[in-house]
Amino acid sequence: MKGLILAGGAGSRLYPLTQVASKQLQPVYDKPMVYYPLTVLIASGIREICLISTPQDLPRFQQLLGNGSQWGITIEYREQPSPDGIAQALIIAASFIGSDSVTLILGDNIFFGGDAFPRAFAEFRAGATIFAYHVNDPERYGVVEFDAAGQAVSLEEKPAQPRSNYAVPGVYLYDNDAVAIAQSLQPSPRGELEITDVNKEYLRRGTLRVQRLSRGTAWLDAGTSSSLHEASAYVQTIEKRQGMKLGCPEEAALYRGFLSLDQFDTLVSSMPRCEYRDYLAETGAEVRRVGIKSA
Repeated sequence: MKGLILAGGAGSRLYPLTQVASKQLQPVYDKPMVYYPLTVLIASGIREICLISTPQDLPRFQQLLGNGSQWGITIEYREQPSPDGIAQALIIAASFIGSDSVTLILGDNIFFGGDAFPRAFAEFRAGATIFAYHVNDPERYGVVEFDAAGQAVSLEEKPAQPRSNYAVPGVYLYDNDAVAIAQSLQPSPRGELEITDVNKEYLRRGTLRVQRLSRGTAWLDAGTSSSLHEASAYVQTIEKRQGMKLGCPEEAALYRGFLSLDQFDTLVSSMPRCEYRDYLAETGAEVRRVGIKSA
């Protein structure tokens, strides 16, 4: 399976911050926002990744992330000239996806807790898998409705009258049919190629799996100034309380076996003196003492 990170868009809801840097390059506490979805992919075992962003922002992402070799992965880049919908990412990255299955994750979504994603990635075989998360304001998102047996029966994009409180977070697992489905879409009344329409087609085919995320999972959408601040405060609180960092690709790569301990130590020693380096150095030392944690 290959991974896509969609880090495009105008970021108008974060103006004037996005006059300086892309939304997904904004800090969420102590790391750039894009580190969090990147870490989800690495922790789930994805080694081939393509990042999609605007022509003006791509050089900044390339400067930050490089080709991914420092984490034992590969990262390619594609341009999204205009924000024409999430599903457009599948079309832009068609040559990268090739004949493989693919995971699409949004660059402004932050997750913490549970093992739902690594499990879903490991179990995925065909069709599509999406997730559902209970929220108070479902009208802001794609919404999934369940029947009495817990089966998904409908999907709507930002409905004025939501049929449930279950929003669809920005992580989508697809087989290779997703590319052709996206290519067949017509723009919605919003003028976008809607990812909900891709999911609806899998629902129509009877091959859509919807997993409800447990209460132990936190999902933060850092797309507005208020939610960006809330996400930073949340990450700070969790890191201070637990002594573990969220959204740390180096650590995820080590635990996944993408980096040997020696490679990890070399990477850490190349960083400037800072709290981030200190944390990683302590992580490496702990692994040497007690062994690697299971992925």
